[in-house]
Amino acid sequence: MTQKLRVYEDTKALFHLPDGVIYLDGNSLGALPLGVAERVNRVITVEWGHELIRAWNTADWYVQPRRLGDRIARLIGAEPGSVMVGDTLSLKVYQALAAALEMNAARKLILSDTGNFPTDLYMAEGLIATLGRGHQLRLVAPEAIEAALSEEIAVLYLTEVDYRTGRRHDMAKLTAKAHALGIVTVWDLAHSAGALPVDLAGAGADFAAGCTYKYLNAGPGAPAFLYVAPRHAGSARSALSGWMGHEKPFAFELGYAAASGVERMRVGTPPVLAMAALEASLDIWDRVDIAEVRAWSLDLSDLLIDEVERRCPQLKLVTPRAPTQRGSQVSFAFEGGYAAMQALIARGVIGDFRAPDIMRFGITPLYIGEDEIIRAAEIIEEVIAGEEWRRPEYQVVNAVT
Repeated sequence: MTQKLRVYEDTKALFHLPDGVIYLDGNSLGALPLGVAERVNRVITVEWGHELIRAWNTADWYVQPRRLGDRIARLIGAEPGSVMVGDTLSLKVYQALAAALEMNAARKLILSDTGNFPTDLYMAEGLIATLGRGHQLRLVAPEAIEAALSEEIAVLYLTEVDYRTGRRHDMAKLTAKAHALGIVTVWDLAHSAGALPVDLAGAGADFAAGCTYKYLNAGPGAPAFLYVAPRHAGSARSALSGWMGHEKPFAFELGYAAASGVERMRVGTPPVLAMAALEASLDIWDRVDIAEVRAWSLDLSDLLIDEVERRCPQLKLVTPRAPTQRGSQVSFAFEGGYAAMQALIARGVIGDFRAPDIMRFGITPLYIGEDEIIRAAEIIEEVIAGEEWRRPEYQVVNAVT
């Protein structure tokens, strides 16, 4: 194993970061690792260019989803051979939820919370309509999840870290209670993977899915991953029975027969170029300690909270103060939040906005340090106190917020 790199002091040099920018939106789209361009170019010019279709074998394109899955497994506390990469997060949560419901067919309730990412809820609604078996999606406040668990629930379906507030569920505690009541668990790790240590195996999670374009820095549209606990891998059924999940895809049999283990959760042809970018990004993660990343993240989060609250009492903290109860972002509520964020972006402090009034700042210690946090807080104060956000150009709502 390569000698571990120190977070920030050494790792910042491994990313492309524009001059004059303080990037606090890595929780939405990670910064570009310098190794990505070279890796993708090699796939294009050497593997695709010279090997052509032979590269599925000679460059191991075909086994790439499982190989990358094993590399991600280390970051999420998953067993070797339990993670598959490919498709999008929406498709992966759909597969996981469908398999979980089938495992608990006598029950009809899916329990989730009002802080879950909307696409997860949309996919659940679509699956319920497709199945047509009387399933229902029940939503409660995030803090009410534990009390809402009961023997009528089929699946507990949660995102570990709330995308708006950064509030973190206790995965181990909720999974244990769910299992005691006969409930199957599905976890979305979109704001966990690469942000904090995850222990899927230790928590006993049944299914989990996540994306790679946020804290894992694999680029826009990067593929998702799906975890299936080894105890379920031989029986969980994929609702999307694509040819890559067939036990013998190149036999071209007319009937579907699922592959063994997590391989059955493959669907379509893997996005080779996107996976090459992910591979280059994971080279960095192979050289850092996620526990160290987490410790630095909490320190930087505390610093941002302290600085902004001291400078800008108009902004209301909505992220939990307790370190164990939050992910790697800091969110503030402000009535003029959208316009204020546009003003900050114009000043080189890039965060993002989530309706109705949340200003969100992602903490990514691989390339953000104390100096950037303090300077960002100074600019936030200037924008808020000077009411720069009231300028007309910052009131125009972009398609992507």
